Amino acid sequence: MSKKVALYGLHAVQTIIGRNPERIVEVFVARERQDKVLTELVQNLQRLGVRPQFVPKASLDKRAEGGNHQGIIMIVNDIPQQHEDDLYKLLDNATKPLLLLILDGVTDPHNLGACLRTADAAGVAAVIVPKDKSASLNPTVRKVACGAAETVPLVQVTNLARTMREMQQRQVWIVGTAGEAEQSLYDFKVDGHLALVMGAEGSGMRRLTRETCDELVKIPMAGSVSSLNVSVATGVCLFEVVRQRYQSVQTKG
Repeated sequence: MSKKVALYGLHAVQTIIGRNPERIVEVFVARERQDKVLTELVQNLQRLGVRPQFVPKASLDKRAEGGNHQGIIMIVNDIPQQHEDDLYKLLDNATKPLLLLILDGVTDPHNLGACLRTADAAGVAAVIVPKDKSASLNPTVRKVACGAAETVPLVQVTNLARTMREMQQRQVWIVGTAGEAEQSLYDFKVDGHLALVMGAEGSGMRRLTRETCDELVKIPMAGSVSSLNVSVATGVCLFEVVRQRYQSVQTKG
């Protein structure tokens, strides 16, 4: 039997309606909220044959456990959990260079959700996290991700360093980010599969994770702050790779 999960927030709900309506089980809408955006969502659901249940806002507040549901909660069949074998299959079947994101020790669900949203925008093929000492998919992550949690595979692995070595055997170049690295983010070049590793705020990558990377880079900092929020740093790094690859295509063209 498929696991059921609750999604809340307009963007997450819109993503399911647009991409995976077959996963919808039931929908709850706040009676008190009557605005154009929510009315259009309800109409789209009705066109799909889904009849939302209109309930008091207090009922949604209770279901969301204090989260900002924005007047709607959707119960859906969850997507299957992704594991190491799914990642290796993705790499083995790839027909073009893939961009991957590894998050080592990111425990804040808001940061994980923001990283998933950025990963989706940058065309990341999968986000990889350790099973232990890491945030996992929950309603907060899904809401902050604005639908990206439903589109970007989140791969949980038992032993991150071992998975990284398996990735290297499949020709993935792994670049870790560290403030004390000598090389700038803007100086490295990779044409094939690339995995970027972002560490936890404050402590950064764990020692074994750092030692397994093929190279380390840093984001040049011009101001007085010493570091960036991990989700912001992730966006900077991912879109530098996007820029490089776009430039490479334009040059070859």
